[in-house]
Amino acid sequence: MRNAAIGPLMMLMSLSFSCTGDSGPGDEGKANEPDVRIKRIMRSLRSAQGDEEQPTGEFTLEDRMAHYCVPGVSIAVIHNGSVEWARGYGERTAGTGDRVQPDTLFQAASISKPLTAFAALRLVDDAVLSLDADVNDHLRSWKVAENEFTVDEKVTLRRLITHRAGVNVPWYRGYRKGEAVPALNEVLAGASPANSEPVQVFRTPGTRGVYSGGGYCIIQRLLMDVTETSFPGLMGRLVLKPLNMGRSMFAQPLPEARAPYVAAGHGPGGEPIDGRWRTYPELAAAGLWTTASDLARFAIGVQNAAAQNPDALLAPDTAQMLVTRQFENFSLGLPIRGRDGNRWFTHNGINDGYCSVMYAYVELGFGAVIMTNSDNGMELAREIIVAIAEEYDWPDFAPEP
Repeated sequence: MRNAAIGPLMMLMSLSFSCTGDSGPGDEGKANEPDVRIKRIMRSLRSAQGDEEQPTGEFTLEDRMAHYCVPGVSIAVIHNGSVEWARGYGERTAGTGDRVQPDTLFQAASISKPLTAFAALRLVDDAVLSLDADVNDHLRSWKVAENEFTVDEKVTLRRLITHRAGVNVPWYRGYRKGEAVPALNEVLAGASPANSEPVQVFRTPGTRGVYSGGGYCIIQRLLMDVTETSFPGLMGRLVLKPLNMGRSMFAQPLPEARAPYVAAGHGPGGEPIDGRWRTYPELAAAGLWTTASDLARFAIGVQNAAAQNPDALLAPDTAQMLVTRQFENFSLGLPIRGRDGNRWFTHNGINDGYCSVMYAYVELGFGAVIMTNSDNGMELAREIIVAIAEEYDWPDFAPEP
């Protein structure tokens, strides 16, 4: 299916490929350092493994977008603790000629989770929440059903954040245009029109890690109940506004006024998905609309908190829990890799028609965010990350599967 679409897509991209804000051909000698680096990165992508379909060698970003049938990409690079550059490439919707800009909106999918964890930790700092109390002590409009798994061990915020609460529903599949969209309590209860099962405990809390989008829906309910605030409003106050993420929003369905700024989701053959995107009312788990630059600002916010900078949004002890392994390779909100001094955090996001990745170093002030409007975008994003890592000489770095 992928190969059948490569020919038409390659022709389309040869006519419409764009790099918003990049230098023109032939002026590399006049370009400043970021522009020179951008040009080198965009022509030095390599496939992860060579075969007849993916020959070895270096390729341009245009080559790899065509190979993977990815219509559009947004990239932001963090260097020395700030966003050094951000660019958009390709099309928001395949075949339209509408260019991806640095401020084009993409669905961040599961990268919504670390932002939710960050907000929860701010409430912990304010003594509004406790990491280790039974969440049922604070939930008001919905409760975690007690069963044989919760007799001795309880569902806590710490366990929910680290996916160790024994809660089911790993992911959500969204709602097509025209479908009824459930309220949060209907999602939690698995009640019509929800298309997911009830959120419940199916394993003793604290015994092992089980990735759970359902667990983050419980966090969403918890944050709303203890603050008596809408989740979008709360995330705006605790995370988006303080970190200058001005284009971002937890809004599902998306307001009609923002539709012209959105990159439509695409299937594996490069075709736009029906309705252009799905609606995800599970905001904490998958509901963030954002840009690569705004997600880079979130990563910088994590770096600033870890460094205890004056503008840090978390208390020092709380910030260290955010960037220190709590369970296996997971901190209080982020997978952590690398060694002390070269630690880096990451998170992927996959919704129907979208794939994105975020990588950033805890101590070094480096990082990057890649957002794509394609089901095939993860492979491409990793190739871009490797090219950026090599160009900027990131230490001890190798993207993991």
